[in-house]
This record gives sequence, C-alpha cells and structure tokens, in this order.
Amino acid sequence: MKREYPDRPIVGVGAVIVENGRVLLARRGRPPLQGQWSLPGGVVELGETLRAAAEREALEETGLVVEAGEVLEVLDRIIPGQTGAPQYHYVLIDFLCCRRGGELQAGGDASEVAWASEAELSRYHLEQIAIEVIKKGFYLDKSQG
Repeated sequence: MKREYPDRPIVGVGAVIVENGRVLLARRGRPPLQGQWSLPGGVVELGETLRAAAEREALEETGLVVEAGEVLEVLDRIIPGQTGAPQYHYVLIDFLCCRRGGELQAGGDASEVAWASEAELSRYHLEQIAIEVIKKGFYLDKSQG
C-alpha cells in the first residue's frame, strides 16, 4: 500500500487513552508529521476491525493493552505535497480507550510517549483537531467515571 501520493484515502485509527486526568501522547518517529506529538495510532490492516486496529496500534506504539470504546471523531487528514496533489490522505477514526494492562514504552512508529494533563497540552504543540478530540476524551472520561 502506497502511503505517499496514494491512489485513494487510507483508513487510520487513533487511540485517545485517558487515565487519571491525563492523556497519552506519542511523538511520531516517521512521516507524516515526523517529530511532532500526536495521538497513538496508525493504519487499519486488511481484515482488521477499526477497534482492533486502535488496540493493536496502541500496544505497538505505547506498550499498553487498551480496550477501544466510543468513537470520539471521524475526520479527514489531507496533507498536500509540493505540487498541491495530496501527498498523504487519511480518513481517521479516533476512539476513547481504556487501559487494561501493559507497561508504558515507546515503540512502533512512536519515538517517545508522554502523559499530559489538559493544562499541559500546549507544550506539545498539537494540531488543533487533536486538542479538540482529546478534550472530548477528557469530558467523556469524567462523565463515565
């Protein structure tokens, strides 16, 4: 599957892992957004359900076993290349996830992981849509807890 300049959008998932008033962030180790902080996540594999993909990606990138719950957001992520054609085009589904086990450690496409409270989010220079999704996760976590 060609990720750069794809023939069609690629389906991806994000894991919004909230625990003790903090969300787990991952620093991207590869393009797109290499070096930037974001939510753990990645591409859905053939034959894999969306929730299973979110749980797998969370485990690969953070070392945590999670259960994917409610859908928080469905969004387009289109990054144009130098010619204006979409260099990357993802349709992303972000899930609120609950930790079930594991030991925190960066892996897979993540070069680093960190827990952040809502007040600390600004220091990670997240994209606005990521902040909005995280705030939904904080709100739902509080209302369910």
